[in-house]
Amino acid sequence: MENAATDLPDSIDDVTAEWMSAVTGLSIETVDHHLIGEGIGVSSAVYRSRLTGEGVPETIVTKLPALAEEAVFTSTMLRMYIREVRFFEMMAAKVPITVPRCFHAHVDPESSKFVVLMEDMGDLRMIDQIDAMALSDAEIAVDALAAWQATFWNGCDSLLASGAAVSLADPIYPAVLPIVFAEGWEKCTAGLDLPAEILEIGPGWVDAMPKVMQDLCVGPTTANHGDYRGDNILFADDGSVVLLDFQLIGHGSASYDLAYFITQSLDAGLAAESERTLFDRWVAALIANGVAPADTADLWEQYRRAAYFCLVYPIVASRGMDFDDSRQRRLLEVMTTRFARAVRELDLADFGI
Repeated sequence: MENAATDLPDSIDDVTAEWMSAVTGLSIETVDHHLIGEGIGVSSAVYRSRLTGEGVPETIVTKLPALAEEAVFTSTMLRMYIREVRFFEMMAAKVPITVPRCFHAHVDPESSKFVVLMEDMGDLRMIDQIDAMALSDAEIAVDALAAWQATFWNGCDSLLASGAAVSLADPIYPAVLPIVFAEGWEKCTAGLDLPAEILEIGPGWVDAMPKVMQDLCVGPTTANHGDYRGDNILFADDGSVVLLDFQLIGHGSASYDLAYFITQSLDAGLAAESERTLFDRWVAALIANGVAPADTADLWEQYRRAAYFCLVYPIVASRGMDFDDSRQRRLLEVMTTRFARAVRELDLADFGI
């Protein structure tokens, strides 16, 4: 490559030791890539890259565009690759949660090409989203989320301008989501045994979605992680949170991240028992981190609104998933089962009226 610092690899085969050395400044002699994360994340292809060379990490993680064309289309249209690169450029040093060290990140805003080379956190305690998170871990995760959100409370102008965050009220969502939701809905209804609650609200979701998203930007706002779920939340030995995946950094009500976390990363039974307690804990943590109490007045209604919107995650993700893969199929089944619980107990059908 003539200019390794700016050239972007077309595939993992282009991520050579020579190229990695040029962009990272490390003296890498050899590299061996292994695809990881299958059935966990579908918006990117994620590899563990094993390195040799003097003073280099034993492994790093390499992220490239997804292998499925459907996932690349969605990720490109929603500027997901741009958001992750901008996160490492603009936000990583500010967030009060540990995130991987970034060795190199680059994106072409005009195409789907991007690459991130970052610290491998695979030795930390991971909680499979399918298995669900215990209440003790959920409490830690909720506290960490509040600290993150308080950091950017009513202060996202520069993030929006740079592309590090995209507002939930951005026109791109009503332009893209109806198309990809419809494709995912057709696939899910044909290939999965969806709960009755989802079959009830799914047909009206596209029509209700634009107003729901606009309403999620009314009142106090912050920078949301956008994909705050079990597979992206690790725990260090001291119990503190380490966070991964920054492709959906968004701007809107803080309730957005909490609703997605509780409705998708907790077992339905635990969510039913602990939802309001965790919500109250989160509000208290926001206030403890400097958010004005008056700013928290409407967060429960926003929580319900955000929970309704979160049907988008399993339905759209399904487009790039293989239903014949047991792990991917099971992930979709637990996501939809947990969402059905939220529909019942939070009266989410109200938002489709």
